[in-house]
This record gives sequence, C-alpha cells and structure tokens, in this order.
Amino acid sequence: MISILEEIFPNNTFSEDESNLLYRKLKQFSLNKGEFLLKADEEVDDIFYVHEGCLRSYFIDMDGKEHILQFAVKGWWISDYIALFGMKKIPAVAYIECIKEATLYSISKSEFDKLYRDIPKVGHFHIRKMEMAFASFQNRILENLTLSAKDRYINFVTAYPSIANDVKNYHIASYLGITTESLSRIRKEISST
Repeated sequence: MISILEEIFPNNTFSEDESNLLYRKLKQFSLNKGEFLLKADEEVDDIFYVHEGCLRSYFIDMDGKEHILQFAVKGWWISDYIALFGMKKIPAVAYIECIKEATLYSISKSEFDKLYRDIPKVGHFHIRKMEMAFASFQNRILENLTLSAKDRYINFVTAYPSIANDVKNYHIASYLGITTESLSRIRKEISST
C-alpha cells in the first residue's frame, strides 16, 4: 500500500527521520458532505491536502451571489490563499465546503515553512505546486476573458472529468461564471451534435 507521504509528495524519497518529522506534522481528519472546512471571516493558519473526496472554495459577493474559486479532489491542496499568503494578515474571504465526503491532511503554514528549511525537498515540491496552481489560475482567467461559455465548459470537463461527475450543475455553472440555464443549453447543444 502506498504511504500517504508517497501520495502527497510523489517522486520524492525521504530518510526515516524526515518521514517521521513529516508524519508528526500532518494531521488527518474527515469531513461529511455539507460540512465546512473554513468559513469567511475565520482565521486561516493551515493548508489542506485532499486524500479523498471533493471540496469547493467559494466567495459570496455583496449581492449574495456565490462565485466558485476552486474545486479540490484527491491529490489537490486547498485553503484560503488570499488570507494565508496575502501581504496583510486578514481573515478568510472564502468558504470551503465539503461536497463529497472527504479525508484530508492539514499542516499549518508556519510548520510547513519550517519544513522547507529542515527538508529542502519539501520546499522545492511546494514551490513547483504553487507554480502550477498559479499557471492554472491565470489560464482560467484568460479562458474567462477570451472563450465562449461552451468552450470553457468543454475545457473544464476535458481537464477535470472526475470533478464534473462529482459536483452539481449549479456548482459547475458558478465556476464557469454562467447561469445553470446556460449550462443546460450548452449540454443539450453538445449532446445533439
């Protein structure tokens, strides 16, 4: 059976001391569907690795409309990055809700920062993950600016088929920045071609 360290840090090997240190820092817990990992205005100190399940991060605007920022499934990391990594220490701006029963591992940002110094492979790994996440977020912004809703939907289900199967239509619509009616129309159009 693959160890959780091999899952979280693929293509990395650790000494016994490093492995023991990592195991001590990671805290495992579970969430049921509908439970919140984080709510807006709460303090944010941790980053979370998704071992099983599906979560969504979303923001509620002044009109009460939800805007999905991120989904997170097995192998992904999630937190309120604005609160955690921003220039100023602020409370969470987003909600993170479990939408499919989940098992997660948490580690505080301060502990993770210490691990960078103690185990440089962890720092290199995290930098690479952050680079990929940044590129993904920029790609999403560009797609929202330049592609039709239909093309954004096709790209989403092609890139993330497991997420598309685990989430409700209104979650996908919110993530794409369209209405559920538009999503239904797009799906009908695609299925008829």
